[in-house]
Amino acid sequence: MTLAGFDASQAAEIEALFVTTFSHSEGPAEGEVVGRLVRHLMVDTDPRDVLGFVAMEKGRVVAGIFFSRLTFDAPVEAFLLSPVGVRPDHQGRGIGQRLIRFGLERLKERGVTRVFTYGDPAFYSRVGFTPVAESRVSAPFRLSQPEGWLGQGLNGHEMTVLAGVPCCVTAFGDPAYW
Repeated sequence: MTLAGFDASQAAEIEALFVTTFSHSEGPAEGEVVGRLVRHLMVDTDPRDVLGFVAMEKGRVVAGIFFSRLTFDAPVEAFLLSPVGVRPDHQGRGIGQRLIRFGLERLKERGVTRVFTYGDPAFYSRVGFTPVAESRVSAPFRLSQPEGWLGQGLNGHEMTVLAGVPCCVTAFGDPAYW
């Protein structure tokens, strides 16, 4: 298994991975929504504001993750982890967790101090994410499931209070994602 940053030449394969993964777990409509989100992250987002990573096996993308910039009122280097996708026939092998850890290490190397995600606390706690009260750090939009707002301090940084509502990249600008 090879873990690496995504390459623009893999865009169609990566998008298809997310469509397949989310169609399998959430239904075809959700697969299309997440596929569209991934396409916007890869094509329409400033490369300084998005990092994507893939797991390759036998020359094929079997998993992918994206981190995109979150901007706060305070000067802080923060990113949002979302989405995460692992091919249905490769799930349950720890590939997603390995890929997330790999991505977090790359973020640390770039000086990122905080990472947030919005998802299943049981899954993300395995890779160091803990619940974040919105009174301490707001999400970019109102959350339909506030217990899913999670964060992680990198390089020994604590999850201190960050004032104001963060801004996310345009691809995540639809409140329906939240």
